[in-house]
Amino acid sequence: MKHFGLAADQCSVTQPALSMQIKELERELGVELVERRGNFVALTLTGQEIAARAETILNQVRELSDYARQHHGVLTGPLRLGIIPSVAPYLLPDILTEVARQYPALDLQIRETQTSALVEELTRGELDAVLLALPLQQPQLETMALFDDRFLIAVQSQAAHSWTTGDLRARIGQERLLLLEEGHCLRDQALQFCQIANMQARKALGAASLTTIMQMVAAGHGITLLPEICAKTEVDRQRVALIEFPDDAPMRIVGLAWRRTSTRKNDFIALGTLIKSLKQQGAELDEAPRT
Repeated sequence: MKHFGLAADQCSVTQPALSMQIKELERELGVELVERRGNFVALTLTGQEIAARAETILNQVRELSDYARQHHGVLTGPLRLGIIPSVAPYLLPDILTEVARQYPALDLQIRETQTSALVEELTRGELDAVLLALPLQQPQLETMALFDDRFLIAVQSQAAHSWTTGDLRARIGQERLLLLEEGHCLRDQALQFCQIANMQARKALGAASLTTIMQMVAAGHGITLLPEICAKTEVDRQRVALIEFPDDAPMRIVGLAWRRTSTRKNDFIALGTLIKSLKQQGAELDEAPRT
């Protein structure tokens, strides 16, 4: 954080108290932990190593508490779950409802943000598990695939008739593709599928939410690739048409991830099983004939 005032706020102590505690720790250890430059501070190399070791110890303490909690049964006590924004609004309400019904002793604490931040916080021990798109290139994390989420092409309804023939993939490359802003994995997945490498395309509109993108699609300002899980909530069927790929549709895999060293694997498997069940029930309702 590199600022005593900000660090003190995070620790809920006064700045002088935090500074005094750090100096006391330096005296006890006999090393300099912090390099002070007026209002700016930085960890020394020794301080960085000690901070990393302290973080490992704190994670082990948390895991010790988690291990003891397992004797009270699966999915009890606090569980800090991170979720990416392109999943949270569409699954979270049902997850919370079902958790309250099946596991009333579970205190599910939610953190919604982008993939990179979630993975970093999970690795540091600030989160217990994260719900995101797989795969992850993190050997220290274990994952559980939950369901496939295929992509649909969202276009303005008035233009839908022109998408009934021809090569859809080639057509996408000719259109203005509306994407989420940098940092969202959904943006990276769309760019990868469309094989868009030129910088002009990558600098195109980057919206903060799928809702903004869908409003622009409805107004005829471009198209987008929309995960199927989002369609029911985000699509106004009178203004936006969804085009399915005829075969080999692109998709993402949504799953859970947690630290391999965590003692709560049974909790995560139980939570993953619950989410898979909810997704399956939703798919069956969508496919049921309407009268």
